[in-house]
Amino acid sequence: MTRKKELLWQSRFSEPFDQDALFFSSSVHVDKKLYREDIQGSVAHVTMLAEENIVSADEARQIIDGLLEIEEELASGTLVPQWEDEDIHTVIENRLKEKIGAAAGKLHSGRSRNDQVATDTRLYMRRQISELQEVLGTLLKLLVEKAETYRETIIFGYTHLQRAQPVSAGHYYLAYFNMFLRDRQRISDLMKRVNISPLGAAAFAGSTLPLNPHRTAVLLGFDDLFSNSIDAVSDRDIVIEFISDCSVIMMHLSRFAEDLILWSSYEFGYLNISDAFATGSSIMPQKKNADIAELVRGKTGRVYGNLVAMLTIMKGLPLSYNRDMQEDKPPLFDSAETTISSVQIFARLLEHTTLNKEKLAKLTSEDLSLATEIAEYLVGKQIPFRDAHRITGKIVTWSIASDITLPNIPVEKFREFSEAIDPDIYECLKADSSVNSKKTHGSCSFDSVAFQIEEARKQLQFKTAGEVRTTV
Repeated sequence: MTRKKELLWQSRFSEPFDQDALFFSSSVHVDKKLYREDIQGSVAHVTMLAEENIVSADEARQIIDGLLEIEEELASGTLVPQWEDEDIHTVIENRLKEKIGAAAGKLHSGRSRNDQVATDTRLYMRRQISELQEVLGTLLKLLVEKAETYRETIIFGYTHLQRAQPVSAGHYYLAYFNMFLRDRQRISDLMKRVNISPLGAAAFAGSTLPLNPHRTAVLLGFDDLFSNSIDAVSDRDIVIEFISDCSVIMMHLSRFAEDLILWSSYEFGYLNISDAFATGSSIMPQKKNADIAELVRGKTGRVYGNLVAMLTIMKGLPLSYNRDMQEDKPPLFDSAETTISSVQIFARLLEHTTLNKEKLAKLTSEDLSLATEIAEYLVGKQIPFRDAHRITGKIVTWSIASDITLPNIPVEKFREFSEAIDPDIYECLKADSSVNSKKTHGSCSFDSVAFQIEEARKQLQFKTAGEVRTTV
């Protein structure tokens, strides 16, 4: 489809825009993603214009019908934006003029590309936040299922990447549940700031036309309306906040991915990743690589970079709108798409990952991570903790030097370190006893984990504030 290229702002200029400058400044290859939002905003705007008698009912009908036809053309690929169109707003308005003639020019009455773009951006973010809430919800449900499945499976808890104490594997999965739950709460809270209409602010100072921005806000399903027209078009804090929230989500995914990568290695062997979510080597036939987890870990850096890019773009801009802000779309789009796809694929990877129960049971029953139980056993015998810690440290040193695991040390040898040790010490040196001896709130005992699972299920029964949205 060949169309005459007409820039929306060019009437004041006597010379045509330099083609290299146009190519450099064109954003249509990026912002064409917003065509649905742009048409949605335009339909609401022209509906309001008709209600306020700024355009006639017949003109509004022509414009709306034309816009809906253009939406179908863009969706089907019949209408293909070209770089000469500058941006998606120009594509749509020029095509509308071709379809309905001069009436198309009335669509932009009382509206600037500044509040138009700000509106499109908020509509896009609203859709992406809803999708991100949904995929996080799927991951949260899976984590609760994993916690239930492995509630009585004992794994090593780590500090400093060193084996520390045995814990319920369910406790481990619920740690990530809490992280991703906070992520979901953060983006839900952000929705309250995103779902505010900037339409009606015009370029930045408002309009002399009798616009009704409250009406367009209602038509577009916004919860509230801008209070200051300068701020409405000139700030991108919601974009920065969204990418920041995405960065935290990706950070949590990356940490989780690192555990899966390490634990699936031959050296650890704690878990197995399905062949459907692993890759091999082009030269080493024996390899099974956790590539999906590695890619999630790698994509985290991209989202971090998007956050730095947005902060840098905005840091020196005077009020109000500046063209620099066109550059907010690549980091916004990339962060949204990368984070959503990463959460989705990671959930599927995790679903097809199983713990090696037999190996973990053997390792946790013999490991030095039970040493803390000896120290607390001695505290129960009225020995000050610092003394108990010192005694236990000596026992551990002897155990390593003698190549005898803690549960296999004879009681006579234990008593050489402290006469307070009796044969009942061996009850403490069982992994399940260690785990279930934990009595404090939120601890790793099987009973505590069962309680945490029920609390997690309750959390999932209620939609987080900001998740229910209305749309046109």
